[in-house]
Amino acid sequence: MVTRFGKELKTSCLMFFWLSLLTGIAYPLAVTALGNSLFPQQARGSLLERQGVVAGSALVGQPFTSERYFHGRPSATSPFPYNAAASSGSNLAPSNPDLRAAAKERAAALAKDNPGAPVPMDLATTAASGLDPDISPQAAARQIARVAGARRLPAQSVADLVARHTAGRLWGFWGEPRVNVLRLNLALDGLTAAQ
Repeated sequence: MVTRFGKELKTSCLMFFWLSLLTGIAYPLAVTALGNSLFPQQARGSLLERQGVVAGSALVGQPFTSERYFHGRPSATSPFPYNAAASSGSNLAPSNPDLRAAAKERAAALAKDNPGAPVPMDLATTAASGLDPDISPQAAARQIARVAGARRLPAQSVADLVARHTAGRLWGFWGEPRVNVLRLNLALDGLTAAQ
């Protein structure tokens, strides 16, 4: 009985060692090497730079609050907005009165900037992750006058910049057109610096 137990223990230990080597070292190294060779930008976090300094990731929203920048979707993360360590939504159901009240409050605040114009849904509601880096073209278009005025730029120049940074549907049919807020704001800084 002791010898049978010893054989099973030895077999179990060997299996543990080989599976640990395979799944804990070999597989992650292979996937990392493959990712770095086929998708180097994405494997490194889709980091965007401004003048050689990392400004952020194109995959994670950032809190732009200045009138000179386009604003992203509201974030429900805590203790501060766009906290990647606390990625989550508010977990409030669409029928929850608190969720409705928060959306109405955001919409009312946005309506003051541009009275009479409809407020796009993505500017009044938070993303499921709280880290959404993109807004709809309608949400970007609604902010053009504010950003152009704050930077003393022609509204058409800012509108052209938004159009150039609007990505279509993935593969032509998947998802919705979108504008990456960080990419747009970095291009906006470049446009302002060039004038």
